[in-house]
Amino acid sequence: MTKGPLRLAIVGGNRGGRLERALGLLAAQIQLTAICDVNEAVLGAWQIQYPGVTTYTNYQHMLQDQAIEAIYIASPMPFHARQSVEALLAGKHVLSEVPAFQTLDEAWELVETVQRTGLCYMMAENYCFSRAVLTVGHLIDQGCLGEITYMEGGYLHDCRHLIAQADGSLTWRGQLHRDYNGMNYPTHSLGPLAHWLGTNQAGGDRLKSLTAFTSPSRSLYNYFHEQYGGQHPAAQQGYWQQGDSSVVVIQSERGVLITLRVDWTSARPPNPTHYVVQGTEGAYASGRHEQEQDLIWLKQVSSQEDDGRTAMWEPLSRYQPHFDHPLWQAWGHEAAHFRHGGGDFLVFVEFAAAIREQRAPMVDVYDAATWSSVFALSMASVADGGKTMLFPDFKVKNGGKGA
Repeated sequence: MTKGPLRLAIVGGNRGGRLERALGLLAAQIQLTAICDVNEAVLGAWQIQYPGVTTYTNYQHMLQDQAIEAIYIASPMPFHARQSVEALLAGKHVLSEVPAFQTLDEAWELVETVQRTGLCYMMAENYCFSRAVLTVGHLIDQGCLGEITYMEGGYLHDCRHLIAQADGSLTWRGQLHRDYNGMNYPTHSLGPLAHWLGTNQAGGDRLKSLTAFTSPSRSLYNYFHEQYGGQHPAAQQGYWQQGDSSVVVIQSERGVLITLRVDWTSARPPNPTHYVVQGTEGAYASGRHEQEQDLIWLKQVSSQEDDGRTAMWEPLSRYQPHFDHPLWQAWGHEAAHFRHGGGDFLVFVEFAAAIREQRAPMVDVYDAATWSSVFALSMASVADGGKTMLFPDFKVKNGGKGA
């Protein structure tokens, strides 16, 4: 890597827009070099704000640009795996949106490519970098919650308006719900929990197995019937493979029980950051919406009711900034102005730092492979009536490959 800011390109100009606000604050770390998108209007909008940026409509042509050191892959989900592998083989570091892939074959190819090239690969799981998630992780690392026994994660977010174009044709999200039945967007709900357990880290736990179930598919049928009329194909019974809610139950090698729920098509107010942790010395419960506080109870320090026996919840904020993660302590002033609890900013801070310091990022390729594999494993489990599926060990050559 040359000296100076990391020369970064974006593929997928629309979703890549979340980097736009961060560029001014990270000028010493990241320099926007190129944009790739099939939409000329999107490229034109970037050129207005960044007159010196190079634009491409062809991804393969962009990969030949020797000025580019790293690529932020913000294209639709079905392209993540292939574009990541191609970028790595072209000598570029990669920051990829979530999930990292859809099939286990793609997972192994991605892992093996990172191992072979020695380049930095990071998955941009921004929920791992929110202030609350970082604080809870810091408390867990210091033993404040004791031994972890149970966790919950949920991503409940009504995204029906993103399922189709104005003419009723399906977007990639709609195609995902039409063609697959399982947990099709797992990393927001699982990523923070896995980080708290230290999966893929020395001395940490490992995800062992999962069982998956889905509810009936009703929401999108009703939505298309209301929006496009009963004659629309998507308003016909049986059109949608994916159920409204998907639930995955995971067991770790140390016996921690984890439940995940993803639902991004049911009509409801959003609750995209639902997390629960139960330990032998404490517990944590995230707020159900923006008006609710995150709550924590620590056996050794939290107050009790007047009877001296009943535990009392406290706001997590009471333990900030004292227990803030070092990353937030360093960048919290800037990160506080970004969405997802600062995560939209800190993923880029961490990616640039990992390359500069020549170390693995906080969400590396093994995390990406393990968390994203829930997509494929849950589909197989649901198709086989809730069969238990084993997580491959992506750190071992062919370890569990094909499981």
